[in-house]
Amino acid sequence: MDRYIDIFINGYRGYAQYLWQEITHPTWKSYFYWLIIVSLLFFFLEVVIPWRKKQPVFRKDFWLDAFYMFFNFFLFSLIIYNAASDVIVNLFNDGIKALTGFNLQANNPLNNWPMWSILIIGFVVRDFVQWWVHRLLHKSDWLWQFHQVHHSVEEMGFAAHLRFHWMETVVYRTLEYIPLALLGIGLYDFFIIHIFTLAWGHYNHSNISVQGWVTGGILGILLGIVFSQGLLDLEFAKQSTFAGSLLIILGASIISAIILGPVMKYLFNSPEMHIWHHSYNLPEDRQDGINFGLTLAIWDYIFKTARIPHDGKEIRLGFPGIEKFPDNFVDQNMRGISKKKSVQVDESK
Repeated sequence: MDRYIDIFINGYRGYAQYLWQEITHPTWKSYFYWLIIVSLLFFFLEVVIPWRKKQPVFRKDFWLDAFYMFFNFFLFSLIIYNAASDVIVNLFNDGIKALTGFNLQANNPLNNWPMWSILIIGFVVRDFVQWWVHRLLHKSDWLWQFHQVHHSVEEMGFAAHLRFHWMETVVYRTLEYIPLALLGIGLYDFFIIHIFTLAWGHYNHSNISVQGWVTGGILGILLGIVFSQGLLDLEFAKQSTFAGSLLIILGASIISAIILGPVMKYLFNSPEMHIWHHSYNLPEDRQDGINFGLTLAIWDYIFKTARIPHDGKEIRLGFPGIEKFPDNFVDQNMRGISKKKSVQVDESK
């Protein structure tokens, strides 16, 4: 027991030191500044090429969502989640070892696999698990109380991506950890995956609309940067000059735009698709929700939950009873926790 207490304390202290280091000594792997850079990029795009042109730049609850971004991405981890999760991870690994004799950390099944394959497997498995967790948030009446915070957005913008109840972090990380850990994937620090999904989540919620070849080209640029920096253990990229790196990035962008452009909006989530997930009026046969994809859209097409009835840029967002839903951070984050009954909200999905 003392060991787990030490893990909790060290996890708390370690994350606090890490966050301070992130802010005061920025590097290319600083999550704090990547959050700011990605957010400023989409803020700029929403100003220059807005999809809903009548929507104010500083839309309703913009600053509330901005606070949610930093709270959910950093402060909640600093306060409790990171330290508590370290304890759970160690308990889980110790339990597996005690029951089976198999040490996940020492005998990682993907230890000898190339990094590019680990990244792809980690990304796809994690997104698939998150798709099912997302459906569960809509199916369970108790979990829906937490998820309502995210659906309380009435004017969509990039910052709405990270407006969610802190319990969602607990639910997602708890349910996604086990299958990832059993593959050995949960033992890696996927910086690339985290930044990619952060950017795509901002895109899904942003007030912009672009063609598939544009997102395909941007995806190619991101892949080209990863290739050119040798981050996928590809030998030819490690030996590349600066000019060679630029050629790799340009080539990857062109190839991705041509090949993936026509199918990007079937493979990946988009603002045009995700806006319907937040629709106030859901289809009669899908009252529990549609378009559950976080990054990938393919799961919705495979499991027949994909719906894009028409251009939905002006549809009403929210849920029945949103008029009585709390409009401040504290009350929103007491949803599902407090037994206070003074505010009644229609729980229909």
